[in-house]
Amino acid sequence: MLKDHLHVSRAVGSAGLLSSLSQRGLLSGSFPEDAATQERLARLLEAAADGEPGGGGGGHQTVYCGFDPTADSLHVGHLLALVGLLHFRAAGHHVLAVVGGATAQIGDPSGRSGERQRVSEEALAANTRGLREGILRVVANHESLFHDDAAAQKKRPLGTVTVLNNMSWYKGRDVVGFLGETGRFFRMGTMLSRHSVQARLRSAEGMSLAEFTYQVFQAFDFYHLHQVYGCRIQLGGTDQLGNLMSGHEYIRNAVGDKLGKTAGNAVWLNRERTSPFDLYQYFLRQPDNMLFTFLPLAEVDKLMEQQRQDPAKRLAHKRLAAEVTKLVHGREGLESAKRCTTALYHSSVQALQQMSDEELQELFGQAPFHELLLEPGSTVLDACRRVQAIPDGPKGHRMVTEGAVWINHSRADNPDQVLVPRVHILTNGLSLLRVGKKNYHIIKWLGL
Repeated sequence: MLKDHLHVSRAVGSAGLLSSLSQRGLLSGSFPEDAATQERLARLLEAAADGEPGGGGGGHQTVYCGFDPTADSLHVGHLLALVGLLHFRAAGHHVLAVVGGATAQIGDPSGRSGERQRVSEEALAANTRGLREGILRVVANHESLFHDDAAAQKKRPLGTVTVLNNMSWYKGRDVVGFLGETGRFFRMGTMLSRHSVQARLRSAEGMSLAEFTYQVFQAFDFYHLHQVYGCRIQLGGTDQLGNLMSGHEYIRNAVGDKLGKTAGNAVWLNRERTSPFDLYQYFLRQPDNMLFTFLPLAEVDKLMEQQRQDPAKRLAHKRLAAEVTKLVHGREGLESAKRCTTALYHSSVQALQQMSDEELQELFGQAPFHELLLEPGSTVLDACRRVQAIPDGPKGHRMVTEGAVWINHSRADNPDQVLVPRVHILTNGLSLLRVGKKNYHIIKWLGL
């Protein structure tokens, strides 16, 4: 299990991959918890690290984690699970990322106080595509930017990554046949005892039958992946523990002990929803831990020691923000975030000149974007009035003279000042106009 984070449905040993994940603070625990199972999983994972061939007893294992497409982008709540999968992949194991095209229609009650709103088929299809693209993008960034070639030299090449949609194995099934096949392996008392069920039953809204059956579907997903892909390990957040346990118990009862597993102001992994700058700033404000990074543990220890010696420099926070932004958006995304940070918080005209139209719009959120023809002799007052940043008449004129107007981080308090290239108009043809503290306008000048 990943702390708040990840839970492994199977075992945790004291050495190798799982020990490393625990030291990073990524791994919270595992199920089943008995010592024999824990030791067995450690041996299975270590076999792959030693380069032993796959098979029933050792070698490369297959690990899976599910992602329900409740929106068209991954968010930060998904990232920890993805990081967990990528650590397994880097150790040579094969990973399955399952997009819940079917289970999203039911709604996971875990960690929720109310039932999710049902989405249309069109929205669900779009959400599924968005999650698939997001997962593959993060995987590609990890492979190109974070994978250590030395691992391959030690006979530990990256494992495979497969993105699946669980609708593919539910489509065409009839409800009677499904319940007849799976339902007899689930005990009502056990299902009712799950924490997620208990919490919802005590709530004012209660729990629907659809939500109550969610654990059955997640358990069947694990069973299907076990049968078809040989998957023996499932990852999930701590709020998923009940569902993980259901999957393990279902497989054990159905085929024997073959073993085996985050709305509002969400921070998304899709640039159209959350810009690289906003993602960077989000992680800059997070605690100084390295959960989301692939840095060697020795480097993490050194960085944390530097952080303790001089907290004001926020070295760990900056490195965390940089590593995550690079993982999600690639090197250019990280450079974009740094340009935006420098332009906004360090009032850098040079950084503004290097920014694209897209970056300016991302950085200044809802700021209106204007395209204006630059007429000869245009003044500061003309620019303000053409974009309706100030009122007409004497009041608007007075706002300029009283210092309420800024262009490209410099106060512009002369209404009759003619706009000067490289001062009021940047080399990229843009002007950043601010009136007061927060009222921004972005102007793209045409006819230069």
